[in-house]
Amino acid sequence: MHDDHDDTFALDTLAIRAGHDRTHEQEHGEPIFPTSSFVYGSAAEAARKFSGEEPGNIYSRFTNPTVRTFEQRLAALEGGEQCVATSSGMAAILATALAFLQAGDEIVASRSLFGSTVSLFDKYLGKLGIVTRYVELGDLDAWQAAITPKTRLLFAETPSNPLSEVVDIAALADLAHRHDAWLAIDNCFLTPVLQRPLDLGADLVIHSATKYLDGQGRAIGGAVVGPEEMLKELVGVVRTCGPCMSPFNAWIFLKGLETLGLRMKAHCENTLALAQWLEAQPEIARVHYSGLESHPQHTLATQQQHGFGAVLGVEVKGGRDGAWALIDHSRLMSITGNLGDVKTTVTHPATTTHARLSDEQKAAAGISEGLVRIAVGLEALDDLKRDIRRGLDTLG
Repeated sequence: MHDDHDDTFALDTLAIRAGHDRTHEQEHGEPIFPTSSFVYGSAAEAARKFSGEEPGNIYSRFTNPTVRTFEQRLAALEGGEQCVATSSGMAAILATALAFLQAGDEIVASRSLFGSTVSLFDKYLGKLGIVTRYVELGDLDAWQAAITPKTRLLFAETPSNPLSEVVDIAALADLAHRHDAWLAIDNCFLTPVLQRPLDLGADLVIHSATKYLDGQGRAIGGAVVGPEEMLKELVGVVRTCGPCMSPFNAWIFLKGLETLGLRMKAHCENTLALAQWLEAQPEIARVHYSGLESHPQHTLATQQQHGFGAVLGVEVKGGRDGAWALIDHSRLMSITGNLGDVKTTVTHPATTTHARLSDEQKAAAGISEGLVRIAVGLEALDDLKRDIRRGLDTLG
């Protein structure tokens, strides 16, 4: 599919075809270009490409054909003009901050962020004189109150990790723009199959490609999608600072994108059914999932999402002992901090993914000792129920 492809192609078609321009070899599958550099026919050609006068490959830190194919495909899926691939999801967030913020600027962010994102904002961006203020994700009045004349970036994960909280993206985008700030949405939980933040007014979409874009836990990567003009400085950060994606990982992500639509549909079906079953179990105090009618933001989630994703926050009675019993008696679910895999994973956020947060930060983000995060995969639903029931039966 060439760059002048028909814009009416459906997302599932773009996920398979977008971004691949065949080489002279006429390959059917996307090739991997595992090369550090590229050769020129003359010194003049090299000079033109290094200066930007002539487009072309220069060095794989910032121009690689395999990475470029992934970037073009993900941009097409998100409805963005350009994508910049990075070495990880955290690298994508860091590169965004380095590109658009400077000492004295401020970020307003949701309290319900991945623990490493909070550490990045507070510890490392804080060293550069960039202040972050945290608010409740769904409270637009709190976002408004936290904005100052120094605010340049609003940052949110929606749905949140792991409580499946949701914010009105269109309203938050409007708020950001009224204050001359940008809105960045971490969309790795839903992917463009289930939510397209740019269509709702966000300026930037950030991904940990490690999660559902790959879908099988094989590679680490990240990406930022947005307007071409806006991303020029971000391209410069990757070129100069080097948090780039490897060609091999880009190829893995391309293979993952080919089945993204099918996988996300199956993930959603499995997860909703498991969430409904968990709600009925006496050992469970609460299930956090925006697909449940009991979720306080279910209506909003239905309006701006095309599905509810695959991550459950499960409050087990008995605090940490109850949570660990569910986890430790599993014989099927993988005990790991990763998610987005066809294999169901389970973890205890308070002591793993959010362990670096203070007790006060955990409490503010709703990370209790009884909370278990289950990222539902594609195994048979009855097998997952039996696996969870094994642990619950020990609670008495």
